[in-house]
Amino acid sequence: MTQFQPGLGQPEIAADDLHLVLDCERRIVNAWPSPATLLIGDWVVRFAGGYSGRANSASPLKPGAELDEATLDLIEELYRADGLPPCMRLTPLVGEATRAMALARGYRVKDASFGLIRQLADIVPEVEPELQIEARPSQEWIAGVASRQPGIKADADKLAAIVDAVRLPAAFATWLVAGEPVAFGMSVAERGMAEIGSIVVDPAHRGHGFGRRLVVGLMGWARAMDCDSAYLQVDQTNAIALGLYRSLGFRRLYAYETRILDLGA
Repeated sequence: MTQFQPGLGQPEIAADDLHLVLDCERRIVNAWPSPATLLIGDWVVRFAGGYSGRANSASPLKPGAELDEATLDLIEELYRADGLPPCMRLTPLVGEATRAMALARGYRVKDASFGLIRQLADIVPEVEPELQIEARPSQEWIAGVASRQPGIKADADKLAAIVDAVRLPAAFATWLVAGEPVAFGMSVAERGMAEIGSIVVDPAHRGHGFGRRLVVGLMGWARAMDCDSAYLQVDQTNAIALGLYRSLGFRRLYAYETRILDLGA
């Protein structure tokens, strides 16, 4: 099978999987929309007030996507004008020259993630009385997700600016125990694929399988929406989440780094 070398320091990816990476990366732009988005060449440049690496970074949208020095200068100026450090997601789609240029300029790793994917042919949608799904994000859902996350992720207004902008079919899910919300998540369906994200379980209710049941419920929703696969992104250091998704049949599709250039650099 043809192999594609995505960039310096990256493992080779089979051509079929590279196509899936491209499918996921393009859909992520719509599944997790930023308040401001620019298309610059083969890159999407997104701004969300510093909330979320995906929604607040420059990402390549075709295999081997490159930036010249002047275009990277422009992107950096745009982020600095917003008072934010320039940020890039170095996925397998980035070209070797641009990856090398980012490293030479001093972009440092902010975090590293895996993109996971799972086929849904074996999923049978079921009605779970504890699972509440809404087509639009309620104030209660936004507050529930924000209040159970640290740092800037606790900013409900920034979260609302993203999820309120979703225009595709979506499920904003809450898992209830005796009427009390204990877990939250969302999924967005587009052209046969569903992104699953924002999985949050209340710390006082962890270890009881509520996160697992929520994700299974979202996969069932995706299947009911005629999606053939589900995909998600998870921090490479989150062993608990990785174990959960592995046990649910997700496989690792690709790895990427989110890198930032400190404002003083």
